[in-house]
This record gives sequence, structure tokens and C-alpha cells, in this order.
Amino acid sequence: MLRRLLAATLCAAALLPIALSASPPARAQQAVTLNVYNWSDYIDPGAVERFQQETGIQVRYDVFDSLETLEGKLSAGRSGYDVIVPTSEPTFARLIRAGALRPLDRAGIPNWKNQDATLLERVASSDPGNRFGAIYLYGSVGLGIRPDKVRAVLPDASLDSLDLLMKPENARALAGCGIAVMDSAIDVLPSVLRWLGRDPNSTDTGDLRAAEQALLAIRPHVRAITASGSILDALATGEYCVAMTYSGDAIQARARATEAGRGVEVAYVQPKEGAQLWFDMLAIPADAPNPEAAQRFIDFLLRPDVMAGITNEVRYPNAVPAATPLVEEAVRGDPNVYPTPEMLSRSFTAEVLSPQAERARSRLWNRFKAGR
Repeated sequence: MLRRLLAATLCAAALLPIALSASPPARAQQAVTLNVYNWSDYIDPGAVERFQQETGIQVRYDVFDSLETLEGKLSAGRSGYDVIVPTSEPTFARLIRAGALRPLDRAGIPNWKNQDATLLERVASSDPGNRFGAIYLYGSVGLGIRPDKVRAVLPDASLDSLDLLMKPENARALAGCGIAVMDSAIDVLPSVLRWLGRDPNSTDTGDLRAAEQALLAIRPHVRAITASGSILDALATGEYCVAMTYSGDAIQARARATEAGRGVEVAYVQPKEGAQLWFDMLAIPADAPNPEAAQRFIDFLLRPDVMAGITNEVRYPNAVPAATPLVEEAVRGDPNVYPTPEMLSRSFTAEVLSPQAERARSRLWNRFKAGR
């Protein structure tokens, strides 16, 4: 079942504990309620039920659809949440700097050791010492494409390079079948800088000007600059033939298109120039009402069997190597879902930017969206 199909179930349960199929242990009568705030369609419901059955802790599960919503809740204080799932950059890093997160007590999370040490090092640029978060799921930024439509107009084009989108002559040829770019400067600009051969985290004025010029050159041919969720829907129905978006959304679009059986073929490719990695983190707000229960939940999620079930459900890779053999072959065998070591060696992560640099990138992005 696709992540998207979980929305109705989870949203309906947003203000109530998720119901159990079996009677909870007697100790549940004294148990606290764990308050979780996660992305929409981003969990295996069976995992939540198992946690409740095994621990007697009831789960109140709310969902959000943007980092802005999450930050707004946390910035106001007293959110009431015990576990949140911010993306490493920019939200997770900003919440750490603002003192909005509680350091994890690893003694209460014995399954911490299950995480991939190399991936934890990548996250350390946002969380020095990995003090405030465990990796939930991760992915990359690349191109969701309809190979048949692309080949029809660009039969000789390389499908594994950002050249497909960023060369104006290619964008012009593909405009008729639909081009989309997700509305996220933090995810798009680093990839454009890497394509240009520049430092993806550069704040140099000349580098940013080059990225802006490259984006403006393709702007007349871009049909939409929109939320990644909208891109997922449109890719699945065949509205776009090339979209710069998150790996998981493109992969889910492929699954939805296959399920619909309407002949829409969707593929995801990581750019050979090097893909930006992003990480969604399990974190505990500084004022969480039930931090001990939060740590038990994080520890539960880091179990290989639990994490494999989540990946099988939502089609995003996890950072628990022991879970990999338990993941469906169609998922773990796809290098665009589970990057090979060579692909990971070319990848990069976004780094913390100064407020001044963030403002400069924001102005650049607004000019791109406006087309001038």
C-alpha cells in the first residue's frame, strides 16, 4: 500500500490514539500517551500498533505536510509533542540552534547502535556529535522522469544527468510534455551549483549569480514550481515528463502509476554529477511532556524488523543496515532507492548557512519563481 493511501487513516486518527486490533496490556491503564508529529503518509501503521501492544503506551499521531508547519508549532513552544520528524536541513539544524530540542540519552536507546555510522557522519554537519537526533529515513534529490516521453523528443539525451533539465535546449524540447521543479531553494540550489561544478554549499556571490542565471535560462520552459507532493500526484498521472524532486516522491509516483495501470511509466534517477542527500530525523522537543516514552519509541523504530517494515511501506531507505535483507528486493535492489557506495561517494549534504546567506538564496529563489 502506498504512503499516499495512508493519509485518510492517519489524519482521521490525528486527534485520537490509534486503535488496537487486540486488547492492550493491563499496564496500559497507567501508561502515558505518546504524542508523535510526523510527515503525512510516512509510517507503517502496523509499527505503531506493535509499539502500543508491546509497551502499553498509547500513541496520539498527528501529521504535517511542510517544514514551515512543523517549525511554527515548535517555535511557539509547548507544542505538546514528544517525537517529531524534522528534515536535517534546514529545520533540524535550526531547532538545535534555537535550543528547541532535547539531547538524546543513548542509554535509553540501545538500538542506537544499529544505525549506519557513515550516514550518521553525514548528518553531523547539522547535528555535531549526533546529540539530538536519530536517522528515521533518508533519500536524495534528483529527477523524476517519464522515459518514454523524454526519449520521444530527446532520443539521444543522457537520462542520468541534470543536463536533461538544466540545458536550455533540452528544457525547451521537453516543455511540451511538462517540466516541474519543487518549490524548495534548500534542495534545488545546491544541486544546480553541483551541476555547474561549484561548491553546492557556496555562498560566494559569483557562484550564486551563476546558479541564478542557469535557473532563469530554463524558467520559460518550466510549467510549475510547486510542492513536492503535488509533483508526486502529477508524475503519477503523466502530467509531467521531467521533475526535479525527492527520490521517495518519484518512486511512489512510479508505484501509483503502475497500480493505476494506465500505461504511465515513471522512473527516478540520481544525477551522475552527485545527488544531494537529505535525512529525516527522530527528535524530541525540549519541552516534551513524555521524554522517556519518546526514547522508547525511537528505540523501537530503530529495530531492524520495524525499520524494514517502514521502508517496505513508504519506499524510502533507512539507515539501519541490518534491516536491508528484510526489505523487499524491488526496493533494496534499486540503486536509485538504495544508493551504491560509489553513488554515495559522489553525493553531498546541505550545510548550515548563515542568516545572511539564507536571505541571499531566498531572494535568488524568488527571482527564479517570478522569472526575472
